[in-house]
Amino acid sequence: MISLTSELTDTKGLHARGFLFFDAECDFCIKLARWVAPILQRRGIALAPLQDPRVVALLGLAPSELLRELRLVISGEGQYGGADAVIAAAREIWWAWPVVWFSRLPGGLPQLRRLYRWVAQRRQCASAHCSLAHPASQDAGL
Repeated sequence: MISLTSELTDTKGLHARGFLFFDAECDFCIKLARWVAPILQRRGIALAPLQDPRVVALLGLAPSELLRELRLVISGEGQYGGADAVIAAAREIWWAWPVVWFSRLPGGLPQLRRLYRWVAQRRQCASAHCSLAHPASQDAGL
């Protein structure tokens, strides 16, 4: 795996201790990224688009898997995807700790993962050629 700190830097050239990778072609994702960016940047976590050509090599994912979920990589901790990435990010923010606590309750983590998948499957892509399918048959999971 290529070193994140040597490959990706923020716009000022400063190195981050982690990166949150998001779908930069999804309006919903972009709005959330803009909201959370300053909060995470104060904690040393930068945001970067999953569409960056270096991300496939950095994350070690197949291109077909790349846009399925957001990814969080924190130096020294590892890589998280989907709901696990949300929980890892919540650990960084004091007022988001209820998400972490809920994930530790019996059945909490599977519920958060189902909720994440449900939201991710229904997000609206900014481009007309969104590569993700939105199966309606999975509505019964919640």
